[in-house]
Amino acid sequence: MRRAATAFALLAFLAQHAGAMAADEMTLTLPHPLRAGEMAWIQVQVGTIARGQEIDVTTAAGEELGVISPFGVRAGHAAGTYTLPVPAGTIRDGRVAIRLRITQFGAPPRPPTPQEVRGIRLTTTGAPH
Repeated sequence: MRRAATAFALLAFLAQHAGAMAADEMTLTLPHPLRAGEMAWIQVQVGTIARGQEIDVTTAAGEELGVISPFGVRAGHAAGTYTLPVPAGTIRDGRVAIRLRITQFGAPPRPPTPQEVRGIRLTTTGAPH
């Protein structure tokens, strides 16, 4: 029951915060237009992933944004939240289209499950007050 609730929550989150372009692509929207001195960041809440698995984060156009490679996480435990910078040039009209792929040596890349990626958020930081 908890898995179903988690999966439903992730799908609801993605439906609200990401317009699906394809099964493994999503579009995230900035909370507001970037101000002078601000940077955009993607926060990926990683659940349980297998030892040796990584999460490749790219733009839908294929530009590498980063790789999440949890290390030292106890088996069966959530890996935590990872933050990756988003180059301003990848943002169009306040949005960025991204793709997440689980990779592991010897296995083909695939989209993450709701248990592996529990949430994704586009945030901003660094604006002067």
